[in-house]
Amino acid sequence: MQRIIITLLIFIFGFPSIGICQDIDLFAQFNGRYNYTAIGNTLNSAENNTTSLCETLILPESNADLNLLPNQNVIAAYLYWAGSGLGDTEVKLNNTLINADDTYIVNYFPNTNTELFYFSCYADITNQIITEGNTNYNFSELDISDTLLSVPGYCSGSTNFAGWSIYVIYEDTALPLNQVNLFQGLEIINRNVQEKVIILDNINVLDNDDAKIGFLAWEGDNSLNFGESISINGNVLSNPPLNLPNNAFNGTNSFTGATNFYNGDLDFYSIENNIGIGDTQVEIKLTTGAIDPNSGNLRADLIILNNIITVLNSQLPDATPSINSISNDCGSRTMNINYTVFNLNSTDFLPANTSIAFYIDGELIGQEQTQNNIPINGSEIGIIAITLPDTITDNDFILEMVVDDDGMGNGTVVEIIETNNSDLERANLIPLPEIIDLDELLACDIGFNSATFDLTLALTQIQNYSNFKFYNTIEDLQNDFDEILNPEVFESQNTPKSVFIKADSSICFDIFRLPLTTENCPPIVPQGFSPNNDGFNDFFKIQGLYTIFEKHELFIYNRYGTLIFKGNDELKWFGLSNRGLTNQGDLIPVGTYFYVLELNDDNYDTPLTGWVYVNY
Repeated sequence: MQRIIITLLIFIFGFPSIGICQDIDLFAQFNGRYNYTAIGNTLNSAENNTTSLCETLILPESNADLNLLPNQNVIAAYLYWAGSGLGDTEVKLNNTLINADDTYIVNYFPNTNTELFYFSCYADITNQIITEGNTNYNFSELDISDTLLSVPGYCSGSTNFAGWSIYVIYEDTALPLNQVNLFQGLEIINRNVQEKVIILDNINVLDNDDAKIGFLAWEGDNSLNFGESISINGNVLSNPPLNLPNNAFNGTNSFTGATNFYNGDLDFYSIENNIGIGDTQVEIKLTTGAIDPNSGNLRADLIILNNIITVLNSQLPDATPSINSISNDCGSRTMNINYTVFNLNSTDFLPANTSIAFYIDGELIGQEQTQNNIPINGSEIGIIAITLPDTITDNDFILEMVVDDDGMGNGTVVEIIETNNSDLERANLIPLPEIIDLDELLACDIGFNSATFDLTLALTQIQNYSNFKFYNTIEDLQNDFDEILNPEVFESQNTPKSVFIKADSSICFDIFRLPLTTENCPPIVPQGFSPNNDGFNDFFKIQGLYTIFEKHELFIYNRYGTLIFKGNDELKWFGLSNRGLTNQGDLIPVGTYFYVLELNDDNYDTPLTGWVYVNY
């Protein structure tokens, strides 16, 4: 979408105090098969400057008819009322009490000793207009009598006025797709402020057929047409015979052709010849004031501009994004972003493959695109997973999503408003929690420094947690990869090492490091064996010795105390002698023998001794 911006260039001469005004700015925008109409009436019984002092009475009420066609459906309606003074915020429309939604005030210094104020109020009356429809509307109870009596400058300066108007925006399926922009505020031109330039930017004129602009203005007098004009892009507007080029504010109503809207103007002009296809800017200039050739004095009409409304054909989309949610796992740098791209307030579909960019602190972190054509008033939901680059070092940041952005700030889709294509959302990464160390878990070496552990024994140290998972590395834990599925029987091929336990917590999870240590447990020595080469119990099989106490020495003695065998981790005793003066390499006789087992381990200072019976 394209936002319309109004710039006011005001030339002020000799104000003895600060001027009061509310810049006319975009108030509401309607996109669709829309147009508008307006009704209203004055509360002045005659035009100022045609009678003396306050003989121009302010009427207690006036009426106007609304006549919409059967196929014209009301979309919105606003009531405006204005007059001399600081305002009356409660009025009635068809005997319904109306309270102002807002009040605008401007001031004027006809001379250095007098300050006069003028007001305008508005109220949203959409529901009332929809309910009552086409009928005669009676406006009443706008009372400025106390103001006129207490401040004589209004009457002596012929700026005593009051009036009202209703703007109705309606839908008609026979219309082209239009953009209706309603601007409102309160601005004044007079002998002190003789010129006002208003720039409407980014309007994107695609088709100038039936383009029009309307104004609601107050206090214009038909008899004061000195230097008075409205121009569009340097071309003076006129609508003769109702509005001549040198008398734009003259108490007329273009909708009815009336010339007795005293001290008010409810006019519209065709501007299809004043704008061109492709235009992105319109300049409006209002002027008043010139030298009266009869008196040689400067004379100017006092004109108070209340609103501007434009109707332009504008078949354009309006991409607006919304970040619905951001989620990420604890300790993960990947964000899952759920988002919606809307095409609300549009007059054309948003094309598929419209680019989407995601930024953190101006750095592009991810890109996506719409998948389908998004219809008028439609939307599309998307999900993207983005892994943050290492250049993003903060855990807390603002994520920005921009639609129609190629990642370098460039767009390719012309929209109704170009300034609503982004959405911001605060996000944070949940850092990996500090690792908590547990007491080590011990297991007996079963050979070559390997052991079997029951990892669940460590859970007695963390009983306040639940949903435990075991992993070999911290990386596996972070990525939830290769979980240890049978922690009761965990075989470790080497130690010391650590495994890591993940346990659920209220915010994220906690991490525990469990050290695993293999220890050399005391060997279990059998009391006999049978080296008969039958494949069963053929050697002196000492459990927990070989490949565990790798530096051990085994000494075997006969009953006479003679050493008959010496072995180590690579030489087991199969009942053969390898020591003594005779019979080396022969099987020993059946009988009882004695052993001395030197473990050569720092944890075992005393050798193991005992007897073993050999039988065939």
